[in-house]
Parts: sequence; C-alpha cells; structure tokens
Amino acid sequence: MSTLTTAGQDGLRSRLPDPLQFFPEVAAIAEVMTKATRNGAIPPATVSLVQLRAGQIVGSTYHTVRQTGLLRKAGATEEQITAVASWRDAPCFTDAERVALELVEAVLTPNPSGERVPDEMYARAAAHYDDKGLWTLIMAIGQICFFIPVALIAKPIPGKAPGQNYSR
Repeated sequence: MSTLTTAGQDGLRSRLPDPLQFFPEVAAIAEVMTKATRNGAIPPATVSLVQLRAGQIVGSTYHTVRQTGLLRKAGATEEQITAVASWRDAPCFTDAERVALELVEAVLTPNPSGERVPDEMYARAAAHYDDKGLWTLIMAIGQICFFIPVALIAKPIPGKAPGQNYSR
C-alpha cells in the first residue's frame, strides 16, 4: 500500500526545480493555452476529461491528480471521474464526451495499421463539435501534450498547486 497522499507529501521532491526560474515565458504559454481551452466552445469538464485520459494513458500521476481536481471543480460526478479509464462502456458520458475521449486516445496511442485519426472518427467529432469546438479539443490535447514531458521527466509533486509543486 502506498503511503503517498496529496495531503501528506512534505517529503516528496521533484527531480528538477521549477522551470520558471529558467524559462519565465512558460507561464505566459501556460496562460495562453488555458485561455484557448477555456474559451466556452466546449465545457471545462470536457477539457479536463480529455486531459485526465491523457494523463492516464501516459502514466502521469501528476496529471491524473491535477485533472481529477479540476474535474471536481467543473462539477463532474465521481462516477465520471472514476470511469474515465473505462469510458467506452461507462453509461455516464455524453456522445460528445465520448468522441473527445476517443480523439485523445487516438492521438496518444500508436496505430500500426493506419492513421491515428481516420476520417470516420473525425466525422463523429465534427457531428458533435463545430469548428471552434474541434480546435478547442485540439488545443486541449496539445496543452496536455506540452506538459506531459514536464510531468514524466521533472516529476512535479502531485497534488501541489502550480508554483508550489517543485522542490529540490
């Protein structure tokens, strides 16, 4: 049984210090990416569902903890949060949420037999989202993909607020 919790992590250390001390412009990038994904074209919960699924796929505790918290703030149910990993047969997602989850899986999962996002999948997404909504989904996937290497290599401390999640 793991002794790590989001409440008792005082002994945890990140591998690297806060990148902002080397690259302060990353804060502006993060702010612009967040603004782009929170533009109202799709619900904030959908953004966080997509980003939680991305964190699960790549095995990032930092992202799964962070996105779970954001989902709760966005009003997602505990059933939805716990069912993200098995969304295909979970009854608690809308068709629009399902296609968003399908898209992030397609982008992050190799497909040795063909393209990752075939025309049929794109058509399903386009049936639920207008152009701005599709671009917002793309930006949400891009945003989490930008920060995946940070989480996997630098290992920020899960459950700590940005700016407080690095200590060495």
